[in-house]
Amino acid sequence: MSRPASQEQLYRFLEDRFACAQACTECARACAVRAGLLDPDGTERQERVRRLGVMCAEVCDATCHVLGEQNWQDEEQIRVRLEWCRSVCLECAGAFDGQAGAESAAAACRTCADACSSFLESLD
Repeated sequence: MSRPASQEQLYRFLEDRFACAQACTECARACAVRAGLLDPDGTERQERVRRLGVMCAEVCDATCHVLGEQNWQDEEQIRVRLEWCRSVCLECAGAFDGQAGAESAAAACRTCADACSSFLESLD
């Protein structure tokens, strides 16, 4: 990854990176909590939603760890990770939309997807 050219660009890059990592952390927490509330022996749809919640929590947690690393990483790796995280978050948000009481988890997923998108834009 090429380093940002100016001090202002560096600050913006780090702010976007931190905001994305923070959104990933919140999404991971919300998804883990929500998945834990669903009965694993419930309907097939409920089981799918639970699995998506667990997967989303794991993807967001892994993305947060990648973004939290101090070293400069390959930009392509970061892009792939952010795209994957955004995609999983949007899929999970859609699944949570149909679940009573899952509004905050769906919102956290969408916030995380938006943060991934914003950070991707800052890499251009």
